[in-house]
Amino acid sequence: MSEPAFHRILLKLSGEALMGNQGFGVDPNVAQRIASEIHEVHALGVQVAVVVGGGNFIRGMAASAHGIDRVVADHMGMLATVINGLALQDALEKLGAATRVVTAIEMREVAEPFIRRRVIRHLEKGRVVVLAGGTGSPYFSTDTAAALRAMEIKAEVVLKATKVDGVYDADPNKVPTAQRYDRISYIDVLSRGLAVMDTTAISMCMDNRLPIIVFNLNVPGNLKRVVLGEKVGSLVTP
Repeated sequence: MSEPAFHRILLKLSGEALMGNQGFGVDPNVAQRIASEIHEVHALGVQVAVVVGGGNFIRGMAASAHGIDRVVADHMGMLATVINGLALQDALEKLGAATRVVTAIEMREVAEPFIRRRVIRHLEKGRVVVLAGGTGSPYFSTDTAAALRAMEIKAEVVLKATKVDGVYDADPNKVPTAQRYDRISYIDVLSRGLAVMDTTAISMCMDNRLPIIVFNLNVPGNLKRVVLGEKVGSLVTP
């Protein structure tokens, strides 16, 4: 078997990834499928941290647009990520993977508080760490939380799981002639306004030279292929 190309990764999952075709909430079958992909990579000896979003329940910006105070809406979104984190933990543990949910908002009865050194120790001990609660502060997306946590735990790469097979110059679902980039720079992503991650997250990765790989999680085995160094998806790099 090929050696993994990365020793420690941070996987960014959207809340919608856990929703399946339900339209809302968590589909247990989808959560189990994603967990099995993560478990397969973890079994290779790769240290895995996961930042999960909460868009399958609520999005702070969208709720704010409908009249909820933005800070309140963002806090609601952070709590939604904890629900998703617990669902993912349950699915992983059913596969035998020791898992810890760590949250930026303290709620000791259901999750551990985020303490950087403790998270790194969990990873070194072979545990999958699910990072919930975003950054713990409003006005920051879970994309930004993923970039921040990746740098804090010294991950080698951010793996951005999406519904498309990489970064395109237009929405491939709307523009049939959209061109996919195998490799693109942070500056080009920002200047062209490409929807990879939000601008704060991209800027943080650029300042710290942290590579991002955008790939399609809906293709079985793709996560493992990325970790083994195969040319899957698009690489965002200096």
